[in-house]
Amino acid sequence: MCKPNSITAAVKTKPSSLLLLVGVYLYLGLLSAGNVYLYSVSFEYLPVSTVALISASQLVFNAFFSYFLNSQKFTPLIINSLSSHHFLRSPGSNNSTERPPGVSNGKYVLVFICTIFATVAYGLSLASQQLAFRKILKRQSFKVVMDLIIFQSLVASIVTSIGFFASGDWKLLKTEMDGYALGKVSYIMTLVWTAVAWQVFVFGGVALVFELSALFSNVIAALGLPITPIAAIFVFHDKMSGIKGISLVLAIWGFVSYACQHYLDDNELNAETKKGCEVSEA
Repeated sequence: MCKPNSITAAVKTKPSSLLLLVGVYLYLGLLSAGNVYLYSVSFEYLPVSTVALISASQLVFNAFFSYFLNSQKFTPLIINSLSSHHFLRSPGSNNSTERPPGVSNGKYVLVFICTIFATVAYGLSLASQQLAFRKILKRQSFKVVMDLIIFQSLVASIVTSIGFFASGDWKLLKTEMDGYALGKVSYIMTLVWTAVAWQVFVFGGVALVFELSALFSNVIAALGLPITPIAAIFVFHDKMSGIKGISLVLAIWGFVSYACQHYLDDNELNAETKKGCEVSEA
């Protein structure tokens, strides 16, 4: 019986040099640290629903970088999805009445730009991970995935920690904890479970890049896009404008287009595999 080779089958290749591996982990870690910092600035000054909608442009940037770094093919369905998500980047999705008190026009625009750069960094990070798996790490194993996650996160943690202590923000930690409305225990639990949830997200994202592609990993991440603004309405009392409603519909349409393309690609691969089996058995 002919069976298709698993994408995670072991591949015997010459291991990359230690210096090259260190360079890859440093690059991905710094990219991750920059991405997290920019998003933290965005969430400080913009409503959650607005940041979520701007983040939809990750797919556009990821597709752009995947095309040049990983030779990503652009089919009509993928182009349709990218076109849908293009409208999500429109500043019109941000109603000026949602601006937090005390935020000037200049700061608001600057934070909006930071959010765009955060989406660029995330899209580049996923495409770079796929390139690293194909060209540098090469070996197809669970250990490779865990190594990338651990060392990338380690570099990002060190960089952000240096910035945290160098800026003096650590001095305000006790004040922030004491002023937390739900209490100190809830403050600590929020930090702990945020860290746990983030690691689960990172593992799932990197695993999808490893098994399929950076573009598909980003598509799955975008699946939560329609959920975030809706949850923000009930949890943070954000306002949902008509333009944001249209943006949500476009986001869902874009995701469906990607999912259809992946389904077609999978069917085509299975058909080719079956045909190859029949030829070998003849």
